[in-house]
Amino acid sequence: MKRTRKILTFTVLILIVLVVFLVSLPQCLAENYNLTYQLLDHPDGSTYYRLNIVISQSLYSYYQSQSHKASTENDFVKFVTPYALEPIAESLWQIYTDDEDFANGVLMIVHQIPYVETLPAKYPVETMVENKGDCDLLSYIAASIMKAGGLDVVLLYYENKAHMNIGISLSHVPYDARDNVYSVSYNHVEYYVAECTGGNWQKGWRVGECPDDLKQAFTNVQVISLENTEQISPGQVSASYQTLIASSISLTVSSAFLIQGGSIKISGKLLPQLKNETVLIYVQKNNSPWEILQALTTNREGKFVYIWDIETAGIYHVRASWSGNEEYAGADSSIYMITVIPTFMVLLLIFIVVVICLGIVAISISKQTQLQIPDTSLPEISSLKKNFY
Repeated sequence: MKRTRKILTFTVLILIVLVVFLVSLPQCLAENYNLTYQLLDHPDGSTYYRLNIVISQSLYSYYQSQSHKASTENDFVKFVTPYALEPIAESLWQIYTDDEDFANGVLMIVHQIPYVETLPAKYPVETMVENKGDCDLLSYIAASIMKAGGLDVVLLYYENKAHMNIGISLSHVPYDARDNVYSVSYNHVEYYVAECTGGNWQKGWRVGECPDDLKQAFTNVQVISLENTEQISPGQVSASYQTLIASSISLTVSSAFLIQGGSIKISGKLLPQLKNETVLIYVQKNNSPWEILQALTTNREGKFVYIWDIETAGIYHVRASWSGNEEYAGADSSIYMITVIPTFMVLLLIFIVVVICLGIVAISISKQTQLQIPDTSLPEISSLKKNFY
């Protein structure tokens, strides 16, 4: 029986050590999503460009964890994310000098994404990674890039047609439209229609052109202003006409377990060793949406350090991310899990241990007392023996 108990106790201890070891290990290293889009220098041009875009898994996961409700005008606006796609706009301005050409370049990009009816609504980063979307999702991408590029853009919603495209304010009437130019006036500004669906990126819709089935509905279109779009995001995509060089980022945490109110050290290193680069520390608590814990700056060795004071108990996941630049693709670190134990549980554990110890002491004292009680039965037996003889 005692041997069985020892084996069981040893097995439990081994399992506990194994669980602690596995919990303290980082999860698998994240992978980036690599995308490529073709561009022309002009809708009727002959010079081709290849735009390479890299999206980190952390940025994709961030938008996946956000609210996807899309039932009101305000809900539509939140899906336009200019900051996250700003590097794409900057790349487009490297080959275009006119706002109409820039807008048509954006349409070339979205026309390369296959049209698939999609529910629920998704953010541009999600749609680009998954490489599919319908009219509203493609419109969100186009509006995000154009707004990031400095253009005045609105969403155009055709409720009766269950359709969406965008309107763009230009410095001039569209020169490259192959049909009558369609526009809508809103707040004394003329917005030219831009259809975002279509699978032919070279010969697809241009700014000012309107699909036949929308021409009658165009007079009743709902214009949705984009003044209150997302101003900042946890990170950005990487974009370049050159093949982006792979980068990496490491992350370590000083402890996988912590008592509520304690502190841990988060540190890591960016390769290549670039100075003054912004590294974002993401945190997720109890499977809630990912949030930015802290934005850190690398030193001349590419290193970063952060001391995190954790006041709330729970299960946390942390990771580091770098958005990259025109030369290097962005990178994500492995994900670490940190278990923060509530203070009351620690106090309860201490109380239980104290009670057990007191119980053991009490049992020991009781046994010692019993051993010290004299045995009076023996003299009586001796006396009986004497009398017998």
